[in-house]
Amino acid sequence: MVRDFTAAIGGYLSRLGEALDRVDRQALNEIMNVLEAARLDGRGVFVMGNGGSAATASHFVCDFNKGISMSKDCRYRMMCLNDNVPSLMAIANDLSYDDIFLEQLKNFLREGDVVLGISGSGNSENVIRALRWAAENGAVTVGFTGYDGGSVKQICRYNLHIPLNDMQIVEDLHLIANHCMMKILCEA
Repeated sequence: MVRDFTAAIGGYLSRLGEALDRVDRQALNEIMNVLEAARLDGRGVFVMGNGGSAATASHFVCDFNKGISMSKDCRYRMMCLNDNVPSLMAIANDLSYDDIFLEQLKNFLREGDVVLGISGSGNSENVIRALRWAAENGAVTVGFTGYDGGSVKQICRYNLHIPLNDMQIVEDLHLIANHCMMKILCEA
């Protein structure tokens, strides 16, 4: 049986377009400047997320380390904290899943580094713990959030908040923001 999903597709794309128009351009501009300052100063940038946000974090690091950096003499120094599965599993098993990002930051974070947490709900405990510790230890904190922003929005100095209660569209817009930054910074 073949079904016609075109109306539902149109509805989703309409909601996405409306949400895209509400993206805070000034917040994204501030985040781009934070990331560029880190690159130019040789500071590290650590990115993390869970589920779809983990995929966005990995994509983010690829686009900045390869996509943008290939054309620059001074390159980004980004690390995705959710990409090392053995470390994640060891920390989760021996300590707590809530500490999987925090414990990695304890090995690598230096004062002035940037820590970017992606959490659609803004309430992922492992992201919150890492961002809170990073802020207490001299890092610049950045959040990408949705819904009401949760604790991540409150903790972070900079935030791209998508005020929408739809996880898929929030995740779509986080990735669109990544691609927007990449495209612009490649040409800067």
